[in-house]
Amino acid sequence: MSTPQVPDVTVTVIVHNDAERLPRAVESVRRQTHRNLEIVISDDHSTDDTPLVATALAARDRRIRCLRLPENSGGCSAPRNRALEIARAPYLMFLDSDDELPEGAVAALLAAHRERDLDFAMGAVRRIRVDTGRRSTWMPHLVRERRTLDGIEADPRLFFEHLSTGKMYARAFLDRHDLRFPEGIHYEDQLFSAQAYCLAKRFTIVPEPVYLWYVAPYAGSDAASISNQRHLLTNVRDRIHVQRLIDAFLAESGHGALREDKDHKFLKHDFRMYAGDLPYRDEEWLAAFADLVNPYLETLSPGAYARLPRAERVVLQLLRDRRLTEVRWAARGLGHGVAPRELTTGPDGRTYWGGRVPGSAGARRELDLTELDPATRPFSVAWFRHEITGITRGPGASVDLTVRTYDPALRLLVGPQRASLIVSPGRRRLTVPFRLSPVRPGVFEGRVRLAPAAARLPLSGFAGVRHPLVRLVCRGRANRGLLLAPPAFPPLTARVPRHRLTIEPEGHGPGRLQLRWQPTGLTANVLHPTTHRLTGPRIRRAARLAASVFSSSG
Repeated sequence: MSTPQVPDVTVTVIVHNDAERLPRAVESVRRQTHRNLEIVISDDHSTDDTPLVATALAARDRRIRCLRLPENSGGCSAPRNRALEIARAPYLMFLDSDDELPEGAVAALLAAHRERDLDFAMGAVRRIRVDTGRRSTWMPHLVRERRTLDGIEADPRLFFEHLSTGKMYARAFLDRHDLRFPEGIHYEDQLFSAQAYCLAKRFTIVPEPVYLWYVAPYAGSDAASISNQRHLLTNVRDRIHVQRLIDAFLAESGHGALREDKDHKFLKHDFRMYAGDLPYRDEEWLAAFADLVNPYLETLSPGAYARLPRAERVVLQLLRDRRLTEVRWAARGLGHGVAPRELTTGPDGRTYWGGRVPGSAGARRELDLTELDPATRPFSVAWFRHEITGITRGPGASVDLTVRTYDPALRLLVGPQRASLIVSPGRRRLTVPFRLSPVRPGVFEGRVRLAPAAARLPLSGFAGVRHPLVRLVCRGRANRGLLLAPPAFPPLTARVPRHRLTIEPEGHGPGRLQLRWQPTGLTANVLHPTTHRLTGPRIRRAARLAASVFSSSG
C-alpha cells in the first residue's frame, strides 16, 4: 500500500450553521491552482445541515477531511485549534465558511515561503459588500508592494492588518512558540495576530489578492459578525479585554516599545468604529460605554492621541470628561469637517470646542482648536454646521425642512443669509434657494421645501443615493456643507416619474439626509440595465434615443 502524499498546505475552513455557504468556500479551495493541499472542514457543532453537507463534500474529494467539535465553542478559536491538531502540512491557512480564496492564493503565498525562510506570508484581502457587490482592498497601503520585513518593528503600521486570514503560516513557527488561538474570547484574531507579528523573525507581504472577505454591514443582529454587533456593551467589553491582553503580551515579550503604535491603532481603528455610532445611542448606553472605555483610555500613551486628527481627539476627550450630550454632537459628521455648535475663546486667547473653557490642562490640550484657524480659514472651507430640526411631508413627493445653521466662528454677515439646497441625481443638479434668518449670534434658521420630483433624471433612469448639501454665499464666495438629518424619522416614500423615491436619515456614519431613487417599470427592466451595460458612444446615443421614446412610460 502506497503512503499518502504529504500535502504542502492545509487550509482549514471553519463553519457553524452555514450549510448554504460552506460549499462555495470549499470549492474556492478545491479550484486552487496549487493542487497538493488538504482541506479540513472544522465544524463548531452545527445544528443545521452543515454536518451532512461537509460529509458530502468530503465524499467528492479525498483531499477533504471533516471534524466536528463535541459542543459549540461560540467562537472561531476552538475550531481552528482543533484543526491544527490534525493538520498534516508544513504550511497552514484559515478560511471562514462565508468567505473564499482567489484561485492563485495558495500558490502566491507558498511561492513566497519557498523563496525565503519565512515565519508567515501575507497578501491582499479583498472586501466584497454583499449588498452592493462593491470591492475594495483591506488596508491597501500596507499591501501595495512586495516586501520582506525582519520583524514588526520595520513597519508597526501592520498592527492595523490584524486578520489571521489572508496569511499562510509555517507550522514550525506556530509550534516553536506554541502559538494558538485564544479560546473563550472574541476578537481572538487581534491577539493572535499581534503575537504572530511580534514573534516572527521574518515575513513577506505579496500584493496579490489572497482572500475574499464578504461583508454584510446591515445584517440582522442574529447574523451579524462580531464586529457588526457594536450596539452590544458585551462587544465593547470583549474588545477592551483583548486590548489589555495584547498590552500584557507586549510588556512580557520585550516589545513594550511598540505600545504607542498599538495604542494608536486602537484609537484610530477600534474606538473609531464605535465613535461613528455614538450619535445614535441613548444616555444610558453612553454612560455605560464611558464606564467601560474610560479606564482603558487612561492607560494609553499620550503620543497615540497626538497622532489623531483633532476631531477624533475631541470626541475622545468629551467622553473622558463624560460630557455625553456633547459627545453625540462631536461624533456627528466625524471626519467630514462639520463644525461644533459653539466655540469659546479662553483668557489665553486659545479657541476651544464647546461653550466653556475646559477645566483641566489635559482637556484644554485636547479640545484646543486654535491650530485649525476657525476664524480666518478661507470661506470655501469655513466651518459651519447644518442640522434639520424639523421635517414634515409636503404635497406630492416633497418635504418641508427646518434647517438650523451654526456659525460658531461668526464668519457670516449680520442679518439674513442666502442659502440653497443642492442635490444631483445623475449629472443634473437640483438647486432650491431659501433664506436663513438670524436667531442669535452665530445661529440661523430657515425653512425650505425640497421637491425631488423636480430633479431632471437621466432618460435611462437613476438608481442610487444622494445626500443634499447646503450652499452658503457671502461676499461673492460660496461654501458647501453636509446637511445632518434627525437621528431617526420614518422613511418617506413616494412615486416620481419612472422611479420610487425614499427620503430617510442616513442612519450611520455622518448621519446625513438621504434621498434614494429606484427605477420602476420599463425604466427598471429595460432602459436602465441596458444603458448601464453599453459602452461605445454610438451605442450610448442610440440608447438615449430609445430612452427618450419610452420616457413617458414606466
